[in-house]
Amino acid sequence: MDKTENSKESQPERPTPPTVASKMALMWADRLGRASIRAIQTLALIALLWVLVEAATRVPLVTTPVLIALILASAMAPVVRLLAARGWPRAVAVLSSFLMILVVGAGIVGGIVALVRQQAGALAAGAEAGIGRLQEFITTGPVALSSTQIDAARNEFQKFLTGGTLGADALTGLRTAGEIVAGTILTAVILFFFLKDGEKIRTFLIGFLPKPHRGTAHLAADRSIIVLGGYVRGTLIVAAIDAAIVLAGLLILRVPLAFPLAAVVFLGGFIPIIGATAAGSLAVLVALVENGPLPALVVLIILVAANQFEHHLLQPLFMGRVLRIHGLVIILSLAAGATLAGVVGALLAVPLTAVAWTIYKTLSRPDTPAPEPLPQIQPDQQD
Repeated sequence: MDKTENSKESQPERPTPPTVASKMALMWADRLGRASIRAIQTLALIALLWVLVEAATRVPLVTTPVLIALILASAMAPVVRLLAARGWPRAVAVLSSFLMILVVGAGIVGGIVALVRQQAGALAAGAEAGIGRLQEFITTGPVALSSTQIDAARNEFQKFLTGGTLGADALTGLRTAGEIVAGTILTAVILFFFLKDGEKIRTFLIGFLPKPHRGTAHLAADRSIIVLGGYVRGTLIVAAIDAAIVLAGLLILRVPLAFPLAAVVFLGGFIPIIGATAAGSLAVLVALVENGPLPALVVLIILVAANQFEHHLLQPLFMGRVLRIHGLVIILSLAAGATLAGVVGALLAVPLTAVAWTIYKTLSRPDTPAPEPLPQIQPDQQD
């Protein structure tokens, strides 16, 4: 009996066969498994972002006024704080800032519309004649293209301009006018409440987060406001300088419709990198028709020089501390925004991309330098 027990004890124990769970754990533990997990997480995040973008683009009458009001409120937040710091009651400071935005915005838009309407017929005729002369030069020049290729390119360009929700609705005429009026009123109402109760709205939304993360979320919100406000103010200054440079060149060259063309350049300046130059191509066409090839070439040189001056001096000077994203990212975001929402998407793509990058940097590395000096918010300071 003792020998049998000793022999049993001397035999090695059989290893327990691996379970299905342990096999699965081993399969996901190697490099390929970890890469697969990251790929699944990335696909899930992309799917979530796609759903959010699709939902936002389905209701542009809501999302567009909210985004525009948020950007304008971020730009005017320093004015409200300055007036409040000087002893103004907050309600009066908010109302004064709100009225100032309305007056300035209405003045700019009204002035541009008046200039364009005053000479709209001549502007359209000059542009059409310029396009015809340019098409004639292309078809008979050294690198001749067929009329079919030119018409196809023109149709694609028109599809690009009318792409997205805004471009599709623009073809409906009266409906678009009603939506613009409704969107403008809604933007004004949302802007007023953002200026009045912005802090309360932000605290309410961040209150849904776990308490340890609220301080970082407040810090990300503060930096996002700085980025949006700096972007709006810088873009306004840069667009005005671009328009002034082009206006001076057109007046010196005695190109007709100088003020309406400069107004078009000013509006195009709100689309970074390519906006002012693309809008200024209309001035080149008018100069080509009315003044000849040499003045048109000079206008083109002025546009290119203004673009380089903007890119290398004005933007680093006025937006260098807040818009810290590469030019390629700006171009890609413009293309994505124009594809998703037409002209409105192109206008909002860059500031939204800058804010997204700011939030990502703040959440991943809260100790990174802010766009401008601002007080650090510790998590234990938020309830």
